[in-house]
Amino acid sequence: MECREAVVSYLSWGLVVGGGAYLLRQMQNCARYGRYAPTKARCCPARLGWFLQEVPALLVPLLLLLLSAETGTGRRLLIGTFMLHYFHRSIIYAFLTRGRPIPLIIIVYAVIFCSLNGFLQGHFLLHCARFEDTWLTRARLTAGIVVFALGMIINIHSDYILRGLRKPGEVIYRVPHGGMFEFVSGANFFGEIVEWCGYAVAVWSLPAFAFTFFTICSIGPRACMHHRNYQQRFEDYPRSRKAIIPFIL
Repeated sequence: MECREAVVSYLSWGLVVGGGAYLLRQMQNCARYGRYAPTKARCCPARLGWFLQEVPALLVPLLLLLLSAETGTGRRLLIGTFMLHYFHRSIIYAFLTRGRPIPLIIIVYAVIFCSLNGFLQGHFLLHCARFEDTWLTRARLTAGIVVFALGMIINIHSDYILRGLRKPGEVIYRVPHGGMFEFVSGANFFGEIVEWCGYAVAVWSLPAFAFTFFTICSIGPRACMHHRNYQQRFEDYPRSRKAIIPFIL
C-alpha cells in the first residue's frame, strides 16, 4: 500500500484540533463514564465494554501489518510498541477490571477513535515513515522506548492498586496508596501519559505527537476531576498529592 499523505495529515491535525476542543469541554464537564456516568444511561458490562472499545486499536494495526509485504525491524518495533499497550488494555485489563458499567455512547465514540487512530499510527509507520540505516542505534529511540516501558509499568501497577481497593461487585471508593499514588491522584493516567510521550519521542512524527497531545487533553482533565472528587469524599485525603504531575499540578 502506498502512503496516503493527505489522509495522515488530516487525521493528525484532526487529533490536534479535537484534543484542544475536548480539553475545553472537559474543563467544564468530565466525560460521562465511571463515577461520572449518568444514572439512567444504557450501559455495557465493564469487561465487555473495555474490550469492545479498545480492541480496534489492536486489530487495525495488526491487519495492516499482516497485509504489508515488507516491514523492517524499526517499523515492527514501533508498531509493536503501540499494539502492546492495546493488547494489555483490551485483553488483560478488560478481563481484570472491576470498574463500573460503561455507557454505550462512550463505547461507540471510543470504537471510532481507536479505529481511526489505529489506522493512522499503523499506516504511517508501515507505509509512510522513512528510517535511516543507523536509526535503530540512535539515543532518541532508546530513550523513547525506555520512557514508554516506564510509563506502562506505572500504568499497570496503578491499575493493580485500584483493583485491590474493591472486592468483586463493589462500587465504593477508597483512598489509593502506594506507587505513584503517593504523589498524584491520577497515577494510572500519569503512567499512560508517560507511555505515549515515550512513544512520541521514539517515533518522532506528527501522528505520534498528535495522538500524545490528544491523550493529554483527554485524561489530564479527568485526573484533575478525580483529584477534586477525592478531596470532597475524604476529609483526610493527603494534602501533599497533586492531581497528575508530581509536585507541580
